Amino acid sequence: MFITHIKLKNWRNFRSLSVSLSETTYILGPNASGKSNLLDALRFLRDVSKPKGGGLQTAVAERGGISKLRCLHARKDPEVSIDVEMLDPSSNKNRWRYLLSFKAEGKGAQRIIISEEKVWLNGILKLNRPDLKDNKDNLLLTQTHLEQIQTNVEFRELADFFSETTYLHLVPQLLKFSEKIGGQRIEDDPFGQGFLERLAKTPERTRTTRLEKISKALTLAVPQFRELRFEKDDVGRPHLSALYSHHRPNAGWQSEEHFSDGTLRLLGLLWSLLEGNSLLLLEEPEISLNDAIVKEIPLIIKRIQSSKKGRRQVIITTHSEALLSNPGIDPSGIVLLESSPEGTLARTVDPVETAALDAGLTVAEVVLPKTRPASVNQLGLW
Repeated sequence: MFITHIKLKNWRNFRSLSVSLSETTYILGPNASGKSNLLDALRFLRDVSKPKGGGLQTAVAERGGISKLRCLHARKDPEVSIDVEMLDPSSNKNRWRYLLSFKAEGKGAQRIIISEEKVWLNGILKLNRPDLKDNKDNLLLTQTHLEQIQTNVEFRELADFFSETTYLHLVPQLLKFSEKIGGQRIEDDPFGQGFLERLAKTPERTRTTRLEKISKALTLAVPQFRELRFEKDDVGRPHLSALYSHHRPNAGWQSEEHFSDGTLRLLGLLWSLLEGNSLLLLEEPEISLNDAIVKEIPLIIKRIQSSKKGRRQVIITTHSEALLSNPGIDPSGIVLLESSPEGTLARTVDPVETAALDAGLTVAEVVLPKTRPASVNQLGLW
């Protein structure tokens, strides 16, 4: 299932947002414009829908409460809304829409109360809350029907879709020094601290096939790289080892703690693209990577998508000139965030930009310059 459109009201930077999304979407914008916050709206739906440890109250609390979620430009309107439209690409028939609006109760325990929750399938309203039961028992409005298996039978497909969303912003140092750092990991491990455990839990045959594909890619991208293998140490801890060309046979094997940051991030990116068909959110995949590799990321995504049985939607935040200089990027998949006195606005490319892209210019040349601060050239004089 793909998200085709998202609307936000009073969500973090966005007083009002309405924008279409593509199978592969690139979100561009200045620093602090809300690129990560746009992704977080989709992570929020995932957290609400999680079968264990999720739910509306927890999802809001983990983000610091509704006062941290609610847009500062909202003024008198206390309500926060997320409205998404989805399409099943396998049939092009089932079109879903899910709307969730909520606000603080305003008294006592300051619980979060649902003001509106609706589900449509092919234009037919399947859920419309508050309903009679909610009116009789206001406590019911502290939980969405997404998080309740006894009430989401007709649209459990949506709950499953949201809950399976993957977010990746792999931090190499957390992976390298996971055992030394210790401590409690963030649930869903978005920064890759438990990446090796994920590999260990993958069926051996699947893991081997994926690592063979990744190994071929690393051979092209990493100098002297020859081979990648998965293994466990004497106490059963999982590790990755890479063989590099060396004048002495077998002298070039290195474990993951000796991998470069760029190698680890590229490895994590490739694994995530190969792993499953759920919605994938990628935060600045260009970090730590050579520009020559970064430029190929759009093509890597296309090739992996075309080689899989089931395609997945990928939404990427970036401000990389190298990545956006790839001529294969579909202009319809560009979302540009623009700061304004009334909060961040979002739009797709306009007709003038589309004409320039059709003429052979790249997204890096046409759209990216519009994300740069107007006075950035004076920064060196500060």
